[in-house]
Amino acid sequence: MAHIIVFGNEKGGSGKSTTAMHVATAVARMGHRVGALDLDLRQRTFGRYLENRQSTIAARDLDMPSPFLIDLPDVDRATLEPDENIYDRKLSLAVADLDPRCDFIVIDCPGSHTRLSQVAHSLADTLITPMNDSFVDFDLLARIDPDNYEIKGPSVYSEMVWHSRQLRAKAGLKPIDWVVLRNRLGAQQMHNKRKVGEALTNLSRRIGFRVAPGMTERVIFRELFPLGMTLLDLRDLGVDRLNLSNIAARQEVRDLLKTLNLPGVTVDF
Repeated sequence: MAHIIVFGNEKGGSGKSTTAMHVATAVARMGHRVGALDLDLRQRTFGRYLENRQSTIAARDLDMPSPFLIDLPDVDRATLEPDENIYDRKLSLAVADLDPRCDFIVIDCPGSHTRLSQVAHSLADTLITPMNDSFVDFDLLARIDPDNYEIKGPSVYSEMVWHSRQLRAKAGLKPIDWVVLRNRLGAQQMHNKRKVGEALTNLSRRIGFRVAPGMTERVIFRELFPLGMTLLDLRDLGVDRLNLSNIAARQEVRDLLKTLNLPGVTVDF
């Protein structure tokens, strides 16, 4: 069976789709078959990123590995079982289509709570939750006491992940490997960074996730989106010498892949 990697949170602006694209492309470049689904039916950032990639490959006659994207299939409502949700059927059919053709399926969820997102979380073998390194984003995971930073209780997103874990346990599936990424780490505000780090470490012990460093905010990510390319594709685009920022960014992607420890994936770039 394909290993399903779900990128999810309930807050936009965390670099979720960019991170999903880099992970999906990195795994494809290592020789694995990677399918992709974008469940953000309105913005479709991940889907448009992949479509841009295919356009660039065709226009420049490039030969490079790429994840392949499919859309959710159309479903005739008349075929639904009583009380069956149409989005449950659509996602089930899409995953069933990709599963025999893929080693990995990467699913990007919208930055809000939807039925599709909820069901996708229950399918995750690996769940990756990028967050900006601030207490604004930390509130996605848990509520804290503003005086002593002690954790008062889980927030709505953590409760949704807990529910997804319960569904998987009832179905006899292996537990979700939940990884929270500290994206867009800055060099400044060291006091805030330390406080967020301590709170994440404490919370990870309580609700069961791993903390990993993500990717720093860089102009190159915005520049590559129209081409559908990633940092790993620069040499294929004719960039022979990487600047220090690009080298550091590649190292961040490498470190992330090592931390994820995906089955059968050996990080060799």
